[in-house]
Amino acid sequence: MQKITPGTRHPLFGVDQTRLIEVSAAKNLPPHTLMQRAGLAVARLVLAIAPHARRIWIACGPGNNGGDGLEAAIHLQRWGKQPVVTWLGDVQRAPPDSVAAYQRLADAGISIATTPNGDFDLCVDALLGIGGQGREPAGQMADWIRQINTSGTPVLSVDIPTGLQADSGQTTTLHVQASHTLSLLTLKPGLFTAHGRDATGTLWLDTLWLAPDTLDDCLPTAWLNGRPLPPPRSHASHKGSFGDVAVVGGAPGMTGAALLAASAALHAGAGRVFVGLLDQQAMTVDIQQPELMFRPIQSLAFSTMTVVCGCGGGQTVASILGEVLNSAAQVVLDADALNAIAGDNTLQTALVARAARQAVTVLTPHPLEAARLLGQTAQQVQENRLGAAATLAQRFACTVVLKGSGTLITSPGQTPVINPTGNARLATAGTGDVLAGLVGAQLAAGHTGFDAACRAVYWHGELADNLAPQTTLTAAVLARSLRG
Repeated sequence: MQKITPGTRHPLFGVDQTRLIEVSAAKNLPPHTLMQRAGLAVARLVLAIAPHARRIWIACGPGNNGGDGLEAAIHLQRWGKQPVVTWLGDVQRAPPDSVAAYQRLADAGISIATTPNGDFDLCVDALLGIGGQGREPAGQMADWIRQINTSGTPVLSVDIPTGLQADSGQTTTLHVQASHTLSLLTLKPGLFTAHGRDATGTLWLDTLWLAPDTLDDCLPTAWLNGRPLPPPRSHASHKGSFGDVAVVGGAPGMTGAALLAASAALHAGAGRVFVGLLDQQAMTVDIQQPELMFRPIQSLAFSTMTVVCGCGGGQTVASILGEVLNSAAQVVLDADALNAIAGDNTLQTALVARAARQAVTVLTPHPLEAARLLGQTAQQVQENRLGAAATLAQRFACTVVLKGSGTLITSPGQTPVINPTGNARLATAGTGDVLAGLVGAQLAAGHTGFDAACRAVYWHGELADNLAPQTTLTAAVLARSLRG
């Protein structure tokens, strides 16, 4: 059993893939072995997270997730605990593994309670797992979920919290809010993106003694982003070794966004950072960061630079965007640049054409910007974040960073990556501009678009995770915390 924490790269498998893996793992094992292993894993984790718990409610659903709970109850009773088991199943209709678990429960002298009366030290959610994707809980199950969520005790969900969709991270209106989740066999994408991290609590994985070759024929749906190695900086290097970044944005009243992106690129280690402001009357020097070099946009040689375009661009950015798309070798498009492209077929054509000449492009939309590019609603994007990011990457032949809880990074031909770092403190103005500048610095340093995005997104979130609680997280603080 393994506690999942940021830093390690893990393969993520969707529901269909997980079921294929389960079939493959079970074919060379005696009947019911995987469920018995799952029940043992659940019982062991109960002891680990609540060693002094005595009375434990195990809410079991009608399918195999419920069977895992029945098996766990047998072990907990043997270890001196007092499991209270409720079951929504029916022996006449339950899956064979669950029927076998029910019989083992009866043989152990454990009865099924009709209602979970009394106080408990811990609740185990074994109601649906991956078997109830998108189905709104109703009736007795809904009543039990409400009771679990208001119990005031630790809650351990088996495989996935009931009501959380394993593939997308979306939740039903009523869902279990777990304090711990034990994912079985595989890690699922929905545990890490959209509402997954909020519903899951502390995440654990037990592969149920999966044979090493079981996954050989099954490609992951996605990968969990791992901590990147710090880039080497040789002693004999110079400022030209780490590339030039030009930030183009900052329309009247929005110059701060461009300065935040430029500050991030500077602190992330770019050799030189130029700023081309759309508001030409705004400023010619930043006395707090004199290293930033302000230039008229027309004087910037885009073909020799990594261009970060759109931060605070307003509608004015559209006037320069065509030139950026047609001439920049490497470009990061954020914010108003994305909005301009969404409403202009000519700019979309220019964006797609960049791939033919091997120009590197990274888009960094939040869900609403992604929705505009796709002609969808933000809700539709959130309902299928993996699909939305993949569609954008294919349509515009570029790397896409779909921001949000569990930021997604994908490129054509690449398995998507879901990022595990970051927290709600990033939900403040300007942190997206910082990310755009950080991606730009990684591109300028020589990383590919996909790798630059994965590295930048991980570090961006990790900075927020490591910032002292007493420090207010602002975009400026975040940018200055970067270390190139």
